[in-house]
Amino acid sequence: MTDLVRMEAIDKHFPGVHALKSVGFDLRAGEVHALMGENGAGKSTLMKILSGVYHPDGGRILVEGQEVTLPTPRAAQALGLGIIHQELALMRDLTVAQNIFIGREPRLTFGRLDEAKLNADAAAIFAGMNIAIDLRTVVGGLTIAKQQMVEIAKALSYRSRVLIMDEPTAALNDAEIAELFTIIRRLKAEGVGIVYISHKMDEIKRISDRVTVMRDGAYVGTVQAEETPISKIISMMVGRELQDEAVVIPDLSAAETALEVHGIRRGKELKDIGFSLKKGEILGFAGLMGAGRTELARAIFGAEPIDAGEILVRGKPVRIASPADAVKAGIGYLSEDRKHFGLALGMDVRANIAMASLPRYADAIGRIDEPALERIAEDFIAKLNIRTPGDGQEVRLLSGGNQQKVVIAKWLLRDCDVLIFDEPTRGIDVGAKAEIYRLLNELAAQGKAIIVISSELPEVLRLSHRIAVMCEGRLTGILPGGAAQEDIMALATQRESKAAA
Repeated sequence: MTDLVRMEAIDKHFPGVHALKSVGFDLRAGEVHALMGENGAGKSTLMKILSGVYHPDGGRILVEGQEVTLPTPRAAQALGLGIIHQELALMRDLTVAQNIFIGREPRLTFGRLDEAKLNADAAAIFAGMNIAIDLRTVVGGLTIAKQQMVEIAKALSYRSRVLIMDEPTAALNDAEIAELFTIIRRLKAEGVGIVYISHKMDEIKRISDRVTVMRDGAYVGTVQAEETPISKIISMMVGRELQDEAVVIPDLSAAETALEVHGIRRGKELKDIGFSLKKGEILGFAGLMGAGRTELARAIFGAEPIDAGEILVRGKPVRIASPADAVKAGIGYLSEDRKHFGLALGMDVRANIAMASLPRYADAIGRIDEPALERIAEDFIAKLNIRTPGDGQEVRLLSGGNQQKVVIAKWLLRDCDVLIFDEPTRGIDVGAKAEIYRLLNELAAQGKAIIVISSELPEVLRLSHRIAVMCEGRLTGILPGGAAQEDIMALATQRESKAAA
């Protein structure tokens, strides 16, 4: 196979961080090359250099054997190097066709938009991808999966020979992932080289030809995906063997009930839901996409209004009409979308940790005790092993796993009795996942009542003392921890289950 891209001895520094240390990487025509490593390993930095977002401090890049410089993303696009970021960069109020050719729209005389050609050119790209989509649809009205296809079409409109996909399946269900993989195989057959960044091991084995692993900004090695066991790839990533621990279900028969939910209803999304949660318990919520798990969490937290129902905390009814009411009642919520609802990305680590507890550290005229907050932030950085140059680092510069730990620190400082974790490990590598799992178990052992919502069934099984299953807005059953996957899926799809709910 021909080398489409070769990166040699790439070096990159940021203030206080040596992000890339003489890293090499190559990509061949017609292959899927997975790039793996823990959060903060340097994967995204390396690919941002290849796509012209960052400039390297050392090393060289060759495209089809010719050394090139990539001063801007547009320069990279001109050479056929396209990137699809984890956070999709689409204009939500524009149509599909307008998004694909934004800034390059075909024009008629006097600068008028040639809408017929715009739609025809976009239709030709989607036809090549074998995808049917309404080109006049506003992108904001599409599913995440369809938006992903629009991003791919946009990259192909530049005649990309290289596609970089950063966590492309993070928000997709199984059917949508299968659709994406069909597209990837078709592009691969046409000679397109694909760099695939993901933390999902099963995907890597299914779709990639080779795997390159990075750790702490350095190149570790490249292996053949088909021939290499997952355990070997994981040990390359983390530098050690990770042990899978079986869930230990504590005896909570005498424990106090921390949270009760009765008859929660909201339109067609939530239908008469009720359950209880004890101190020291981890209650996992399983279900297919659209089952209503996140909607339930947001309703309990006051982020979405409810039509009917009652919430009790420690046996006392509470009125929760807003997140402020929920926090006052001792409920914390870690959203599945931490960047939009959990963090202030432009602020530093210290400010983010203190965000939900500031009144405690302010005097009568509102002056903040900054030295106290600095000590608290440093304590949480050490306790949760948050990898950051210091508490003054902007949160947007941290890896996904470390951002998640900052959100957890925020709620731990607030000392909430009930913690709701919605997709706590989405976009997080295996090493950071193990740390999050350990932390959740420690919090439960300390008496915190925890709800974990996850689309990854092995994660639900690994963490949960009991498993609540939802389907189409209804709670279809509650199973004991360690339940069979078939019984969970039976309830998730409303088939008859042999397990007692």
